[in-house]
Amino acid sequence: MKNGNAASQLSVVENPKIMIRRATPADAEVCGQICYDAFTTIAKEHNFPPDFPGPERANQVVSSMFSHPGFYCVVAADGGRILGSNCLDERSTIGGIGPVTIAPDVQNKSVGRRLMMAVMDRSDERGFPGIRLVQAGYHVRSLSLYAKLGFVVREHLACMQGPAIEKVWRGYSVRAAEPSDLPACNELCYRVHGHDRAGELKDAVQQGIAVVAERYGEICAYASSIAFFGHAVAENNRDLQVLIAAAKEFPGPGILVPTRNAELFHWCLENGLRVNQPMTLMTMGLYNEPAGAYLPSILY
Repeated sequence: MKNGNAASQLSVVENPKIMIRRATPADAEVCGQICYDAFTTIAKEHNFPPDFPGPERANQVVSSMFSHPGFYCVVAADGGRILGSNCLDERSTIGGIGPVTIAPDVQNKSVGRRLMMAVMDRSDERGFPGIRLVQAGYHVRSLSLYAKLGFVVREHLACMQGPAIEKVWRGYSVRAAEPSDLPACNELCYRVHGHDRAGELKDAVQQGIAVVAERYGEICAYASSIAFFGHAVAENNRDLQVLIAAAKEFPGPGILVPTRNAELFHWCLENGLRVNQPMTLMTMGLYNEPAGAYLPSILY
């Protein structure tokens, strides 16, 4: 998958003093604060709740990515000052981009574009068939940037939060995922999306946060977690509803529900979940129309 055709046609006016380099764990604290400041500032400008409750949570997210061998992370620096960062999730077949964050006082100065192009170049080098991201639907500048870089809008998403639904259906059971479940879950993801998310799911199983739903003893749905940073895949809407209804809470800002899936979206509303912000799934390269029900993560 080559990105250069779109990116290389952009007119680039760059500050030669700004350097893009590989991130290190030592950069995490500064970049975590920038991540919190950037997302909180843009959310408040549009009267939406921030994605992170405080800088500590942003620091945890950034630190985990910067120290994980499955992520390629970069920072933009001007002299001794770090201006922002971006990451590419390399754990599975498709690369997931983000969070791309730039200090509020240096936004709209091509720093974000350079951070994006750095991970897009990395994707080309690694031979990923596709890359994806999820952007805040109210942030029109990032939407425009990603479109200019060649990303295509695929789904409008509703970030939904609310109380636990706590419903059960006859014939179904939900349990923690085990390592022995990985082949069946990856095969399910491949049937629905045309690719798997094996590396991401393996991490979630090891962390004890992945779950599976079984229909009469057969796996019909799984989730790396029912959360902002988790994805879910199911054979149909009922199977996915079983997973959502079994969740004790929805960590982070909420789950990401494709609004085009009217049945699932309406069911979430009818069961007490509310929309707190719009988001957009964008892709470049390999994309297959989903052949089942799913929830993307904030990465894709």
